[in-house]
Formats: sequence, C-alpha cells, structure tokens
Amino acid sequence: MQKKNVAKNYVFLGIMLGSMILGCIVGWIFPATDTSAGATVLEPLGTVFINMMFCIVVPLVFASIAGSVANMKSLKRAGKIMGVTIGTFVVTGAIAAVIMYILMQIFPPVLTPWTEIAAEEMGEYATIPELIVNFFTAEDFSGLLTRKAMLPLIVFSLLFGVAVNLNGGAETPVGKLLADLTNVMLKFVKIITYYAPVAFFGFFANLVATYGSQITESYGRAMLVYYPLCFIYIFTAWPLFARFGGGKGAVKTMFKHITRPAIVSLGTCSSVATIPTNMQVAEETGISKDVSEMVLPLGATMHMDGSCFSCVLKIAFLYGVFGMDFGGVGMLVMVVLVAVLSSVGMSGVPGGGYIGEYIICSIFFPNQMELAFPILVTIGNLVDPPATMINSAGDYVISYIVSRFVDGKDWLTKQLKGEA
Repeated sequence: MQKKNVAKNYVFLGIMLGSMILGCIVGWIFPATDTSAGATVLEPLGTVFINMMFCIVVPLVFASIAGSVANMKSLKRAGKIMGVTIGTFVVTGAIAAVIMYILMQIFPPVLTPWTEIAAEEMGEYATIPELIVNFFTAEDFSGLLTRKAMLPLIVFSLLFGVAVNLNGGAETPVGKLLADLTNVMLKFVKIITYYAPVAFFGFFANLVATYGSQITESYGRAMLVYYPLCFIYIFTAWPLFARFGGGKGAVKTMFKHITRPAIVSLGTCSSVATIPTNMQVAEETGISKDVSEMVLPLGATMHMDGSCFSCVLKIAFLYGVFGMDFGGVGMLVMVVLVAVLSSVGMSGVPGGGYIGEYIICSIFFPNQMELAFPILVTIGNLVDPPATMINSAGDYVISYIVSRFVDGKDWLTKQLKGEA
C-alpha cells in the first residue's frame, strides 16, 4: 500500500478535523456573553448543512435499501452460510454494545451537562406495545416522509425491495429505477459533503462560544475510553472468537494473518477496501472459498463491532450533554437494540455514515436534532480509524466462527495437518 494512497484517504478527514479545531479556536476567542453573541453568529453555516442532510435522508434510505434488496439475484441463495454469518454479526455486535454500555456507567464521557433539557422536551417513554408499534411502523404513508421515522422507513424499504424482487427484481423498470436513484442520491451526498468542513467550522465555533471548555473535556474523556477499548478488544475478544471458531491453534493462526487487513483498514479507513486483503488471508488460512466469499463482503457492510462501540458512546455522550439519566435495564435493552440495528443493519447503506446518527436522534433526541446531530457526527469522525479496524479486520476473525458451523469444529485442525 503506497503512502500517497494512505494520505489521500485521510486528507478529507484531516480537513474536517482541521475545520473543527479552527471553529473551536474562533469560538474560544469570541465567546457568547450577555452583551455579545460572539461566534454564535456562525451557527447558520452549520444549520444549512443539517437542513440539506435532513432533506436527502429519506429518499437516500429508501432508494438504497429497497434497491439493494430488489436487485439481489436470489432471496434464497444465502442459505446456511448467510444465516450463520448474520447471526454471528448480531451476537458480536450486541456483545460490543453491552461492553461499552457497562463502561459508560463506570466512566461517563460528560460529567457536567452542557444544557438542561426539560423531560417533556426529550419525549416520554411509551408502553412496550406502543414502543414496538412505533419502532417499526408509521400510522400512514405520509408518516414515513419525515426524518423522525427512520426505523419505520427502513422496514418499509426492506419490504418494498422484497416485493420488487418477487416481481422480477433487477430487470424490472422499478428495479432499474431504484438502482439509478441510489446512484443519483450518492452523487447528491457527495456534493453536500464538500460543504461539510465549512459547516463544522460553524458548528464548533457556535458550540465552543456557547459551552466553552466543557467541549474539549467531554470529547477528551470519550476518546480516552474508546481508543484503549478497541485495542483491548483486539487482544481479548478476537482470540476468544478465534478459539471458539477454530479450536486449538486458532489464536496463533489468527494473529499470524490479522496484521495485513488491520493495516489496510487503518490506511484506507474503509471496510470495503479491505475485502481483497481479507480474501487473501482467508485463503492462506484454509477457510472454504464459499465461506470467505459470503462472510467477507457481508462483513464489510454488516459486521460493525467498532460501530456498536461508538453508537453506545454517542448515546451516552448526548445523555450527559442534556443532563439525562443513562441507566437501567430498560435503557440497556433499548441502547443495545438501536446499536445493533443502526450499526449492523444500517452500515451497508451507501452514504450511510450519517444514517446511524439520524436513527439515534430520531429515537432518543427527536426534538434536539439541531444540537445532537453535529455532536454525533463529530464523535463518528474522531473514532473512525480504530472503529474501521475493528469492523473490517474483525471480518476475518468472524469467518472462523462461520467455518465452525459450516465445515465442522475441526476445520482448522485439518488445514494445519495438511500444511505439516
């Protein structure tokens, strides 16, 4: 991997972080006071970006999810491998979410609320039956056309895609329309993204001018939890997963091959870009070709343990910002469910880097999106490199578990004996 390619992949992230830092400096120099608005006058720069994203999110989610399902070659072709693979992704994602939830109880990222929000402004918790209904459905079609109904929109899009698939799939006019519309929306997102550095300059100038040093302290505490956790996870969870999936000798074999995909994922900051390297090390390990060809591409879009970590961190962060209580069994269940769905289920949506943030906002902070959304995106940018490494290099580790259920628990032993 050439150094120029690595630099190119990180250049926009660097610009984004630079604009955030510059915004913080401006906000610090020109704070809001009783007699002066200070840098808060720059807030509209960020609001423009948020409004543009609000306008694009509904058609983007619908087109990308419905188009993906509609254009599948066969709804049954995945079989046992796909079932085991998706099940494993969900379980490991839930484990990651629970781990981060526990850490957030011990080491909350925000110690002092940035702003007090009345309980009724955050929304009352519904009963369990109401929660289930509202979680997955809207009252009518018009209810889907709002950013606050992301999960019902996802369910509708999935079912719409299945219906198109059953009606002929990719070769039908609707299938082609969905595929083309997805590409158009991706171009739209790309155009808007060029404006993001200006927007985040405005966001942070306004935030720091309003809330001062609390910003730096809170983000610092969040990173102090996240980065060490990722590396601890690599040397604890990955060996356990490998041992379970491959048996004796699996941990040594896993660490022998994992370095290459880990380096590629850090260099490219992309799970998809890591697929070729993952394929190569899977072949060298002796993982069946049909397993690797199913697990690794799916993993690039669905295996997101690092994103589950960050999802819980984001929710806990905002609860601290708004001075809300982040605890209890009910909260744990809701947070884990949202983390798994938004990270595992939604990570494959093209341009979906912002979709998870919308899901979190629509469920937990529907009336505070203008403040919550930029905070969530910022955390996502800060944790992106280690999160991507956990996500993409971990795909190779997950293939051990899938191989156990598909090829038998002694699959690796046979491969190691064959090499001897």
